[in-house]
Amino acid sequence: MSFPGRIAKHFDDEIRFFKGWMHGPRAVGAIMPTSSVTARSMARLINPASGLPVLELGPGTGVITRAILARGVIPSDLVSVEFSPDFHARLMVDFPGVDFICGDAFDLGVTLGSLNTSLFDCVISGIPLLNFPMARRVALIEDLLDRLPPGRPVVQFSYGPKSPVTSHGASFEVIHHDFVMRNVPPARLWIYRRTH
Repeated sequence: MSFPGRIAKHFDDEIRFFKGWMHGPRAVGAIMPTSSVTARSMARLINPASGLPVLELGPGTGVITRAILARGVIPSDLVSVEFSPDFHARLMVDFPGVDFICGDAFDLGVTLGSLNTSLFDCVISGIPLLNFPMARRVALIEDLLDRLPPGRPVVQFSYGPKSPVTSHGASFEVIHHDFVMRNVPPARLWIYRRTH
């Protein structure tokens, strides 16, 4: 893609993101799309040679989706859950071959349908977890880790100085993965893994 084309695509993503934020700020949870630097840092944790699909939550305008595919994941090995019907419709056009599902990440048993029993290499999450009660956040991470081989990560970004999910009394550990200044606002990336 040419430089002017990349600029136009970036501007289009920001306009779509802003419209989504205006219609549902709690569902979007940010004021700007995730930066490509943040997306690449999250995608680095994928093991493309695992033979397992990747589960993405909250792809929004597709910045992280693009980084996942650039990491070497083929489109048919990416399952991506988006809550917004508007974002979902656009993602289907922008990323043919990716298995996009319009649904609720907090109800994956229903949302994933026939894929509910699938095992994934890892989970890359852009869900605005701070908009939800802590009990729901912990339950989501526990559910996601049940869908991964032991030791594989759930990767989550957040804007606060602390992990959006506490591990107190839970069966997982929390690891700080990265701090990305080149994101608006600056983002912290967190890894959740089973401790046993």
